[in-house]
Amino acid sequence: MIQQTDFFFEGGRSGVLLIHGLTGTPMEMRLLGKGLNRAGFTVHGMQLAGHCGNAEDLLATGWHDWYASVEKAADEMLGKVDHLFVGGLSMGALLALKLAADRPQQVAGVGVYGATFRYDGWSIPWLARLSFLLPLLKKLGIGRNRSFMEQPPYGIRDERLRAQVSTAMLSGDSAAAGLPGNPWYSLAEMYGLAAEVRSQLPQVTAPCLVAHASEDDVASLKNAELVMREVSAPAELLLLKDSYHMITIDKERRTLIDRSAAFFDNIAAGNGIQRVAA
Repeated sequence: MIQQTDFFFEGGRSGVLLIHGLTGTPMEMRLLGKGLNRAGFTVHGMQLAGHCGNAEDLLATGWHDWYASVEKAADEMLGKVDHLFVGGLSMGALLALKLAADRPQQVAGVGVYGATFRYDGWSIPWLARLSFLLPLLKKLGIGRNRSFMEQPPYGIRDERLRAQVSTAMLSGDSAAAGLPGNPWYSLAEMYGLAAEVRSQLPQVTAPCLVAHASEDDVASLKNAELVMREVSAPAELLLLKDSYHMITIDKERRTLIDRSAAFFDNIAAGNGIQRVAA
């Protein structure tokens, strides 16, 4: 049974559409959403198709379904705001970049948070690093009921928060903390999305705030460097030194909120964004 956990915070005429990651939940974007709303933005934390249910619910969808739900949410948001910004975490960052590539006239700026083109962070077991082969296994019909189980530290450096999230996730409350494992076929879909988005990066012309944990346990810095190198947009790099993959909820979330709000405000005010690293 899929639970609806998306959120909407009314604010000004600049809006931010927030997109969670694969097997995740809008809850992982809620603190960022509240912070952006306090800064004056209208915020919608959307829910991707097939998420916040069980593994079968997720397996019934693919990346085209996930992206269709992003487009639908963007269309709804465009009726409420003058400037549309989009921010995503992990796979959500890829979906945000795709929206910017496909709709250059509509997306004013992008928050690229912990972009994950490959699972190559330091906590990923060697077997899981071969997950780029999963599209081939899916094509051969192998491993539909297999999953890669999440590993400590679960993308969270804050030990107290990690304990709370892992308890919720392992208890089966996927609406609160996401699924405890990544189904092989869903990962295969994500790699299909990653290949598509990688080819589209030069089409991204909206300014990008590329935020990434310098010690990301799930997706190495190479993922952020790829975005910085390939997009045609002005891009700003924000390295977070006291966080792991889930930067929207980890120790430096306030820094992420403040930098995101300032970045989007600057664009809405019509100020140019330079290509800088910080």
